[in-house]
This record gives sequence, structure tokens and C-alpha cells, in this order.
Amino acid sequence: MRTFGSLLVRGLIVGLFAGLLAGTFAYVMGEPRVDAAIAIEEAGAAHTHDHDNNHGDSAEPAAEEKPLVSREGQKAGLFLATSLYGVALGGMFAVGFTLLRRKLRTGNDAYAALGLAAAGFVGIVLVPFLKYPPNPPAVGNPDTITRRTVTYLLTLVIGLLAVWAGVAASRWAARYGDLARLGGGLLAFLVTIVAAYLILPRINEVPETFPATLLWQFRFASLGTQATLWLLLGFGYAATVDDRRLVRPKVVAA
Repeated sequence: MRTFGSLLVRGLIVGLFAGLLAGTFAYVMGEPRVDAAIAIEEAGAAHTHDHDNNHGDSAEPAAEEKPLVSREGQKAGLFLATSLYGVALGGMFAVGFTLLRRKLRTGNDAYAALGLAAAGFVGIVLVPFLKYPPNPPAVGNPDTITRRTVTYLLTLVIGLLAVWAGVAASRWAARYGDLARLGGGLLAFLVTIVAAYLILPRINEVPETFPATLLWQFRFASLGTQATLWLLLGFGYAATVDDRRLVRPKVVAA
């Protein structure tokens, strides 16, 4: 019988590898878009400075404050950040698997792990992404960062509640057949999400001059990073708890 300690260790190890590979995806697909967004921001700041000088503003500009960490340091730290995030997520995933395993109506631990990963991705990643898609570092008003953070976290909680509502409705409707089970769960999930989207405020701070192609390339790279992380976490953890791996061949005496 598996102990909680063994399940937790598996989650931490799988999360570490998933975080490293997700960091690789983010480095290849996301960092070039971040560099392009920063270049646009710097070009706009230089244009504003030249415009002020042309209008007779003789005041000396304030010394530009250098970032605490260079871009090279940020890129190197990306792998550390995604690795730590993956380890933490893997640990929480193992805890959730341990607590919810008996409530997941499947006799296979691998299927249970995959279902839990799919539910986590939808509730924690996809639902907030559709309402508040991420923006590059050069986009956004620093004065509204607290508001944006609170609304994002609220959307994350609502996403988890919507998944729970869908599962609960699906189980209740199962008495009327498989079609009713699927339809009831999907309806409860969508109703919760749509109601939350209508209530939550709309936040759009992207300037009209910012290239739309670059914006959506960054957003899809961000979503791809999360998808890579959850996909590897789900399949990796499912492989470590696969019931078939515990089956040993019988030894027939000669």
C-alpha cells in the first residue's frame, strides 16, 4: 500500500521535471516576445524624451533607474522559478490526489491523476486566462497592479468552484443516463463561469498602438507554458501511480 510520503515524493520529483521542461518552453517561445515588448517600451520612452526636448524642455532628465536584475539574469532565473513552481505544484497535486482519490469514481489511479490534472488546468489556468489573459511586462498601468492581482486570484477561485459545480452536477444527473451526466456537468460549469465573467470588472490596459500579433504571441506562449507544465505533471504522476506497474509476473515452479 502506498504511503502519503511516497506519493508526496513522487509529486515533488515529477513537478521538478515538469517545471524544468515548462521553463524550456517559456525560454524558447516566451522570452523573445518579452524582449520585443521591452524594445517597444524603450523606443516609446525615447520618443517621449525627444519630443520634450524639441518643445524646449531644458530640464535635465532624471537618471534612468537600472533594473535590479539584468535581462540575462532574468532569463537564467526563469528555470529556477519554473522549477520551484513545479515542485510546489507537484507537492500540492500529490496532496490533492491523496485527499480526493477515493472520491474520484475510477478504479485506476493513473486515470484519476489525469482527471485531476485536467480539472486543475481548466480551473486554475484556463478560466482565468479567458477572462484576464496575461500581458507582456511592458503593458499595463503599475498603479492598478493590486486591483489586477486581486481580480485574477478571484477568478482562479471561481474557476475551481466552477469545476466543483460541474462535477457535482454531473454526479447528480448520472441517474438519468450518460448524456444527462455530461450535459448537466457542462451546463453547471458554464453557468458558473458566465455569471462570474459578467460580474467581474473588465480590465484592458493594452495601448492601441501595441502590436496585436506580438500581444497574442506572448499570451499563447504563456498559456503553452502552463499547458506544458500541467500536461507533464498529469502524465508523469499518472505513470508513477499506474496500477499496472505494481502487477508482478507470477513465478511458476518447475
